[in-house]
Amino acid sequence: MPTIALGYGHSTVNFEYDAERFAILTAGEGPAHPLSDVEIGEAFDAPIGSPPLDDLIEPGDTVLIVVSDATRATGSAQIVNLLVRRLIQNGIEPGAMAIIFATGIHRPVRPKEKVALLTPFIAQRIRTVDHDADDASQLVTIGEIDGTPVKVNRALQEFSKVIVTGAVGFHYFAGFTGGRKSICPGLAGSETIAATHMLALDLKQGGRRRGVAPGLLDGNAVNEECERIAAMIDPAFAINAIVDDHGRTEMVFAGHWRTAHRLACENYLAAHALPIPKKREFVIVTAGGSPHDINLIQAHKALDMAAQACVEGGTIILLAECADGLGRPDFLKWFESADSSELEARLRTGYEVNGQTAWALLTKAERWGVYLVSNLANEDVRRMRMIPAGSLVEVLADIPPGTQGYIMPFGAALLPVVQ
Repeated sequence: MPTIALGYGHSTVNFEYDAERFAILTAGEGPAHPLSDVEIGEAFDAPIGSPPLDDLIEPGDTVLIVVSDATRATGSAQIVNLLVRRLIQNGIEPGAMAIIFATGIHRPVRPKEKVALLTPFIAQRIRTVDHDADDASQLVTIGEIDGTPVKVNRALQEFSKVIVTGAVGFHYFAGFTGGRKSICPGLAGSETIAATHMLALDLKQGGRRRGVAPGLLDGNAVNEECERIAAMIDPAFAINAIVDDHGRTEMVFAGHWRTAHRLACENYLAAHALPIPKKREFVIVTAGGSPHDINLIQAHKALDMAAQACVEGGTIILLAECADGLGRPDFLKWFESADSSELEARLRTGYEVNGQTAWALLTKAERWGVYLVSNLANEDVRRMRMIPAGSLVEVLADIPPGTQGYIMPFGAALLPVVQ
């Protein structure tokens, strides 16, 4: 029987499967090789909806480069290294540049992670800034959302030019990652982040707001509000990467922060939305290993995609190491609710971003039998209404032998669509 390697943290779980019983769901074939430095440089020179990078940044400018944090695979080491070298070549002094990590409400980027994200050469030569969404001294008000102040990191206004970088992938309620999300939620204050994320819920009718779903931008209230906030900053240039299963850059869409991002999303959707004939009784899914399963909040995105391929009441087996634990120390408080309806009622009166993630997780745990193979404590897994499992083989022993299933080795990067 064939064997498939399923990503789990920095290692893999080898699974020998019956090809007649399991169908493997993966994205279409990407480019034959990762992009070279020359090819990425060519994207800077022939941007989408924007003058070339060299015409936008001049000697005397100060440049802020926005980089995603350690929960994302974005090809940043190669891209930022090339970008900084190009800026220096064009007369921008290293002291006139800074790199800020778009952490949103995530934890700060650790020193070793900065080196990995930037390369030692860049990490040693360019000043880095750590965003803190709860530090009022870092924030400046630039507008409002229905009476809520729009607050972002003041560094966005302290530099003459802002360049955003990141990778495009599916997001379970913002539609896609990358682009405008580098500004909000990436560099926004916690109050502003909550106001935009709250738009994912229909607080009058209940449940998810119409138009809010993976793969959707137009009519998606969350995306549209994040774009409106990004427009208040109007970054000078954007570099959107599409990375392969190993985190290597396979496509780059550089140029205007909105136009280039939209085109990147179109290309990503074309390659990563997979038609399937029908849903199956159970799905084995992994986030694809680190950093996608660095914590449960991130790994949940793979579970969300697996639910698109599993029949109601079926079984989903999620492999996610969760080396950083849950992702937030207060995440479990939301599971004190009796069910997802009660949790949703709590969000109406005291909304928090991670409460919505908990709601999304709980609704799936109520509709499917969700087994979790992870490093999390069994008690915590049960509190979240999932079933802790020691191994994939252990769970499969309880599945009837003839049951048909899907395997999703890179769950968060694939959108199953029933034909």
